[in-house]
Amino acid sequence: MKRLRIPALVAGAFGMALASAMVPAQAADKQIVILESAPDLAFPFFVHMMNQMKAEAAKLGVDVIESDGQRSSPKQTADIEAALTKGVNGIVISPNEVDALAPALQEAVDAGVPVVTIDRRVDKVPGILAHVGADNVKGGEAQGNLIMKLFPNGATVMNLQGQSGASPAIDRNKGLHNILDKAPDKYKIVFEDTAGFDRAKGLAMTESALASMANPPDVLVAANDDMALGAIEALKARNLNGKVVVIGFDALPEALAAIKGGDLTATIEQMPGGQSRGAVDTLVAFLKDGTKPAQQVTLLTPIAITKDNLDQAERIGEVK
Repeated sequence: MKRLRIPALVAGAFGMALASAMVPAQAADKQIVILESAPDLAFPFFVHMMNQMKAEAAKLGVDVIESDGQRSSPKQTADIEAALTKGVNGIVISPNEVDALAPALQEAVDAGVPVVTIDRRVDKVPGILAHVGADNVKGGEAQGNLIMKLFPNGATVMNLQGQSGASPAIDRNKGLHNILDKAPDKYKIVFEDTAGFDRAKGLAMTESALASMANPPDVLVAANDDMALGAIEALKARNLNGKVVVIGFDALPEALAAIKGGDLTATIEQMPGGQSRGAVDTLVAFLKDGTKPAQQVTLLTPIAITKDNLDQAERIGEVK
């Protein structure tokens, strides 16, 4: 498969009303080229998603232009606008910030370019072809339910939230609170702040929070594995590793190895490969013959991964 790599990313999409008539004809005229855009390829999670998207596109005979948003909404917006100028056939995107990317995605939809969002849903843009992601609220609820299972008599909880404005961070936090807020007297959140999905910030924030506490929390829950792994380093520095339950999210291979080794208690599996392949399949089916998805939103249900069910993790084969 020919793979283009240029700074100005290309994204094309057909409006919902016109697409079924126009797409097959255009697809027949030339090779399909799609833009695949991730928020930040510095994150292992998004590298895995991008690799899965590219592999699926290759299997389907579709050319790919790869975009790295570099955790910058203006950068990702500029990439989309440049892509529209280039005129690619479709876009699969995980937006850096859903509200900030809405205008550029609306521009794509208005230009008749089909857009499929992945992982992060943009509700403010009517006409997006489809969304494929995980139910992040249920993922946060899985974290909360695990805390209740491990601590039936109650616990103190430190909560490291994800990137402000990112829908997964918002939804995971909501899900966690959905469960723990049912019994606020038993499950007390003693610290809560955003560490931006960043490992270094997770470490620094945990160090700062622990220094201000008379007693360490029973549980440290993080909205992604990078923050959880950073927090573990802070706990180790205070000789608290193994004394504080740590729960991450994303089921990265490094996190799975940490569970296997006993440093991490659990993570949440959200099937990023399944999301990625599903998003590309949906877009390409539409581009090739106008097939619209059976449902506009497809959400996979995350599950908690512990030592007891490591074999259910999507990326367990990558753990040494």
